[in-house]
Amino acid sequence: MTSRERVLTAFQHRQPDRIPIDLSGHRSSGIAARAYPALRAALGLPPKPVYVYDPVQQLAIVHDDVLDRFHVDTLELGRGFCHGEQWWADWTLPGGQPCKMPVWALPERHQDNWVIRAPSGRVIARMPEGSEHFDQTWWPFLDGPEDLTRIEELYPEHMWTGIASPPGPSIQSMGPLSAGAAGLRASTPRAIIGLFGGNLLEMGQFYYRMDQFLMMLGDEPARVHRFLDALVEIHLKNLQRYLAAVGPYIDIISFGDDLGSQNGPQISPRMYKEFFQPRHQLMWARARQLAPVKVMLHCCGGVRPLLPLLIEAGLDAINPVQISARGMEAQALKRDFGRDLVFWGGGCDTQRVLPQATPDQVRAHVLEQCQALSTEGGFVFQQVHNILGNVPPANIIAMYDAVASYS
Repeated sequence: MTSRERVLTAFQHRQPDRIPIDLSGHRSSGIAARAYPALRAALGLPPKPVYVYDPVQQLAIVHDDVLDRFHVDTLELGRGFCHGEQWWADWTLPGGQPCKMPVWALPERHQDNWVIRAPSGRVIARMPEGSEHFDQTWWPFLDGPEDLTRIEELYPEHMWTGIASPPGPSIQSMGPLSAGAAGLRASTPRAIIGLFGGNLLEMGQFYYRMDQFLMMLGDEPARVHRFLDALVEIHLKNLQRYLAAVGPYIDIISFGDDLGSQNGPQISPRMYKEFFQPRHQLMWARARQLAPVKVMLHCCGGVRPLLPLLIEAGLDAINPVQISARGMEAQALKRDFGRDLVFWGGGCDTQRVLPQATPDQVRAHVLEQCQALSTEGGFVFQQVHNILGNVPPANIIAMYDAVASYS
């Protein structure tokens, strides 16, 4: 099988020739830029410059030699863009390693913090001393007037929509986006993931701040519905334009909404069904009408109580399958939802096992997860979220070698 065939076979809930593997196929399956040079060295690969494609989380672009070594089957659409050095600027990671950062999101020093500014000059992200990621600092409808006609206009003014990964502003129209996507498709047998977003709960949290939006859901439902209606209208318009350009060249479209926390969902099933399920269903059905894509949702946390409703809304795959959260035990998830849902993740716990265990313990854990999740397809291996900077290279190698040995 080719990598693309392998991934799509898993989506058909049939057993592929081996478990499909993802590394850096999206912004929650990557590796911290600080950890990447040490991994290359441990693999006996020559040093290469570190390019940070996700400035907020400081994730490295993973080169083809590493993808080949770990038998990776996926590629993120952004890899088809920003190959020229004019799109990159020198920066230094918090650990002191040199790197390249996108020119449109180059951090600057401000007092004791690193900050990133919007085009307006407003500080929208801050990284304090000792941290390795940026935090949002401005919420448009908390710190400014609520004007639903300005939602899209304000995208550049908050962190998660204002600080883009490639292609970012290197693409100013759909024509070059389509051409880049076509070129990437022609260059690789890997399954290509297009990152769309389409966040709902999280966009409320980005605009009003998390605590305020959660209170609005309980206290001001009509106000929330007005916000979500305006937001979904924007998402549907952008989805149409996006898939018209890249739909023929991608295999999976990734939406995002972190509905969970460590101890369970952020919201009740009743609240999900009222506010979010109809809108997810509308967007996901529209995506399938526009292109032959599979729909994946990035959704952290303990979301087991919401899975039946997500399946009912038309979801194909959930990521990152946070097995350390309440209710997210792999065997039970596969037993109860494996016929209807692809588990893209859950392959290795990143809270405790990957950073703290020995390589042998990592290997045993990964084999156990593969056994639980891979039967009859419906599983794409990745660790639970990104590989952080404190993870020993030997553990990363043990993780991917364990998947290869299982297959």
